[in-house]
Amino acid sequence: MIAIELRGINKSFGPVHANKNVALNIEKGTIHGIIGENGAGKSTLMSILYGFYQADSGDILINGEITKIHGSDEAIAAGIGMVHQHFMLIDPFTVVENVMLGAEGGALLDKGIDKTREELERLKREYGLNVPVDALAGELPVGLQQRVEILKALYRGAQILILDEPTGVLTPQETDQLFRILDALKEQGVTVILITHKLQEIMAVTDGVSVMRGGEMVAHRKTSETSKEELAELMVGRKVLLKVDKEEAHPQDAALKVEGLSVIGADGVARLDNVSLSVRRGEIVGVAGVSGNGQSELLAALSGIVKPSKGSIAINGTTVTADSPLDAAAFRDLGVGHVPEDRHRMGLVTAFTADESAILGYHRDETFNGPILMKRAAIIEDCAQKMADFDVRPPTPGLKSANFSGGNQQKIVLAREMARKPKVLLVGQPTRGVDIGAIEYIHKNLVAMRDAGAAVLLVSVELEEIMSLSDRILVMFEGRIVGEVDAKDANERMLGLMMANANPETESAAGQEPVGEQRNLGAEA
Repeated sequence: MIAIELRGINKSFGPVHANKNVALNIEKGTIHGIIGENGAGKSTLMSILYGFYQADSGDILINGEITKIHGSDEAIAAGIGMVHQHFMLIDPFTVVENVMLGAEGGALLDKGIDKTREELERLKREYGLNVPVDALAGELPVGLQQRVEILKALYRGAQILILDEPTGVLTPQETDQLFRILDALKEQGVTVILITHKLQEIMAVTDGVSVMRGGEMVAHRKTSETSKEELAELMVGRKVLLKVDKEEAHPQDAALKVEGLSVIGADGVARLDNVSLSVRRGEIVGVAGVSGNGQSELLAALSGIVKPSKGSIAINGTTVTADSPLDAAAFRDLGVGHVPEDRHRMGLVTAFTADESAILGYHRDETFNGPILMKRAAIIEDCAQKMADFDVRPPTPGLKSANFSGGNQQKIVLAREMARKPKVLLVGQPTRGVDIGAIEYIHKNLVAMRDAGAAVLLVSVELEEIMSLSDRILVMFEGRIVGEVDAKDANERMLGLMMANANPETESAAGQEPVGEQRNLGAEA
C-alpha cells in the first residue's frame, strides 16, 4: 500500500522554482530516504507535506486519498509528524508536560497529565523508546531529547514520521540506538521519511531513496540496488570522490602549543578545563566530541575571541596567558586563520556583499585602504581572485552574502582565511550544512594547506570527517581532553565511547556491541 503519493508538486518563491513537478511514492511501513544538494528542494517538499508551505499546484495523497494540508495542525490530523533538526522542547518542562503541550485535554491538567503518562508508558513499551517521563527535558542528553520528539509525534497519532537530519548531534552509539528505534517503528507499520546528507546512513537504514537536484526529482532507487557512489553522482550530476585523497603527513615542529588552558564562563563554570595539546606544521589534528563539550570555547580561546582564565597558548614562539592576553586581530597578526563553526553568526555579515565579507578581519590592511576611503577596485579584484581560486558560484563579488548557497558561503569564509596562507589554521565544522560536491572541494583544500606546511586544528561533530582528514585525533568531554589516538588506529566505536567518557577497553570486555557492526556505519572511514 502507498502511504504517501505526491503528484506534480510545484512551488515557487518569486523567481525561484523550488519544486518542479515533483512526483513521489512511498510505501507504507518503510524507511525512505530523500537526499540532494543544498537548495535541491527537499526541505521545501517536506515543508509542503507538513503544512508549513502550500504547493502552488499538485496533489498530496495520504493512504490513497487526496488530502488538503493548509497547516501543521491539518498534517497532524492526517497522521503526519515531524522531528526537526533543532528540537522544539521547553527545557524547564518535564517529558510528560512537553508531550501533552498543545493537547492538554481541557483546563484541568491533572487528568491530562495522567492520561499522557499512561499513553507514554504504552508507547515506550511498544517502540522501545525508553525515556524518564518525569525528568526535565533540558536535563536530558540529546539522544533522549530526540526520543521525546518522536514520542510527541506518536502521541498525536503519527503514522508518517519525517526526520530532518536526525543524527547531526548524536554520538555513534546514539545513532545506532535511533536506527533500532526506526526499525521498531517500521515493524509497527509506521512510515519513516529520512532527510540526511550522510550517504552511509541512507545505505544502512533505508528501504528506498529518492534523489532531488535543482528542485526536481531525478531518481528513485531501492537501497539494495544502488551504492553511495551512484547516489553521490545523481545528487551532483558528476562523479564525486567520497574518500579524502591524501598522502602520509610529514609533521615538523609545533606551531601551536597549549598548556593547562582553562576558560571559566560568566556563571563560574569551567568551559575548558586544563586543556593541553600541540599541533605541528604539516599535520591535521582533529577534535572529536558531542557538540557542547568545550570545542567551541577551545576555538574561541585559540583565536583570541575569548581570553584564557588559566594556562598558556604559544603560537609561533609568542606566548599568550591570562596575564598577557591578545585580541583576535593580534592572533591574526601571529599567523592564525580562523574558520568559525557558525558562518552566519561569526563568519559573514549576510547583508554585506561577497567582496565585503571576503575581507572581514583584514579590512584594515593597506591593500584595501586609501588615505580616506577604502579601495573598492582592490577589494573587488581580491574577491574575484578568491572566487576563481575556490570555485565560488556565482563568481559575483557584488552579490549579497545572503544570496549564496551554504556551500558557497562556506567557500567565501575558507577563501578569506586560507588565501592568507596562515601558519596555524583553526577550522570549526567546515562542512556543516554543505552539500557533497562542496564537501569534496573543502576537504581537498584543507589537505593542501597541511601539505603546504600549515598546522591545522579541525573541530567537527562528523566522525567520518574527523577520521578521514586527521592525522591525530583528540576527544573532548565536558571541557577536557579525555583521549588521543592516531587516526590510523581510530574507529567510530572507539571514538564514540571516548566521546561518552567511557573506556573502550572496559566496554569491549563487558561485551558491548560495536557501533556500526550491524549496519556497517563505519565502513567509509
